[in-house]
Amino acid sequence: MFVVVGVSGGIAAYKTVQLVRALVGGGHEVHVVPTDDALRFVGTATWEAISRNPVTTSVHDDVAEVRHVALGTKADLVIVAPATANTLAKMAAGIADNLLGVTLLATTAPVVVAPAMHTAMWDHAATQANIATLRARGVIIVGPADGALTGGGRGAG
Repeated sequence: MFVVVGVSGGIAAYKTVQLVRALVGGGHEVHVVPTDDALRFVGTATWEAISRNPVTTSVHDDVAEVRHVALGTKADLVIVAPATANTLAKMAAGIADNLLGVTLLATTAPVVVAPAMHTAMWDHAATQANIATLRARGVIIVGPADGALTGGGRGAG
């Protein structure tokens, strides 16, 4: 299966390394599409080593291949993990200002998102409205998990 894994910029990005490893170990072809903020948590070299594929972050890379469209159209499955409040908002609004956004607009594959953010952000009315919009479009929402929060405390996020 051709799987695109989008990674947005949250502390939970490190957990996605294990997800990619498991997918590759299961025989899937995995292409990681990190946002620029995601690369602040886990670098390009890690994603390339784990996925065994090059990582592109710009719609202007590999223009001849039209990579920014090819990833979405080739995908059998798109996973966004972690999906920050910002990424969820962009998805709900159809904003395509980075490679992940363009890939999501170009795909007809099932999309699974794993929200990860502080409980206050998860509980916010805007985030809940974005989740409702995405669900109405057929996006599968997994989580968020309940546990320890960055900065202290416990809750969903």
